[in-house]
Amino acid sequence: MNKVTQFFWWCSGIHQATLAKYPAEHNKYVGIGATIFFTGLFAALSGGYALYFVFSGAAFSVVYALLFGLLWGLAIFNMDRYIVSSINKNASGFRQFLQATPRILLAVLIGIVIARPLELKVFDKEIREQLRTTYLDRQRAHIDTLNKAFESKYAVELVKVAELKTERDSLEATLKSDRIKLKMETFGEKTVETSGIVGYGPYAKQRQAELDKQEQYLDTLRTRIGQQESYLQQRKQFEGLLDQQLLTGTSLDSAVNVAGFADRNAALGDLKYNPDGTRNESNYWSIAFIMLLFVFFECLPVFVKLMSARDAYDITLHDQQTVDIHRSGKDRDAEIAIVDGVYDTKVQRGLEKQKARLWEDQTL
Repeated sequence: MNKVTQFFWWCSGIHQATLAKYPAEHNKYVGIGATIFFTGLFAALSGGYALYFVFSGAAFSVVYALLFGLLWGLAIFNMDRYIVSSINKNASGFRQFLQATPRILLAVLIGIVIARPLELKVFDKEIREQLRTTYLDRQRAHIDTLNKAFESKYAVELVKVAELKTERDSLEATLKSDRIKLKMETFGEKTVETSGIVGYGPYAKQRQAELDKQEQYLDTLRTRIGQQESYLQQRKQFEGLLDQQLLTGTSLDSAVNVAGFADRNAALGDLKYNPDGTRNESNYWSIAFIMLLFVFFECLPVFVKLMSARDAYDITLHDQQTVDIHRSGKDRDAEIAIVDGVYDTKVQRGLEKQKARLWEDQTL
């Protein structure tokens, strides 16, 4: 326990030899140091998880994630340790607040950065479902865009095919009606358009000849339609429309598994809103509270240091720093005095040498 206590003291950035003299303050700085340590630990997990998706699919993605997570956690730990240890408790409350304001803003930013990857892990199942919907919608929109571009590019050909099909359908309906009339003419059914004579007479033969011509023209229409559709199918193959298929089943799951950090982050943002654009209150506040929790956790060491009263450790540390500054000033003055004395001695010796040379010159 003594080693654990000393480790958390070191995490809080205090002077351990001075704090050891005041047992009443030990637990407070153990708590501050533990908060700083676990903040760095969460930062390491968060950074490593985020980078795992960046290098997802690479050969050494796990190694990269571990190394980056360790470096990120150490950086956040060192920054938090400096933020807390640099707050001067011997200043006034307002001055302490001004001194801590930029550090609080930095802590808020760090908390947001730490929280995001962990939010992605907490809502992993919901994000996967959202990614499936997003990928399918995106692919449908892409296919629709390609189809619209194709229809615009080959508008003349498509209109021609539509006209031929309309003519074919009309001719098929006419042929069906004429066959019925031919049957009625053959069986001698009297109507406005039939003679009422039984047998295959002149009127029946005339109707049969007209039917044969119409059927030949229908075959011609079908051939032309087939040629046009074959041409358009070739153009679709050339434009790449036939290669576009909606992801389903295993292919969709594979795309979701290799989704990058940006796609997952966007999916998490989409979870806050319903398909109609209204806010999903449940998801919105769940995500917001998780982020606020980490922001508060990151700011907690600074708040604890600000709210704590000036204790015996702070007074002793301030006195010790004052003594060190005074002693450093005296040592500097002493060094300056020594340097000045040496300089004055050298100048005096130089003058004496000059006088001796002048005396020798006059004597000669």
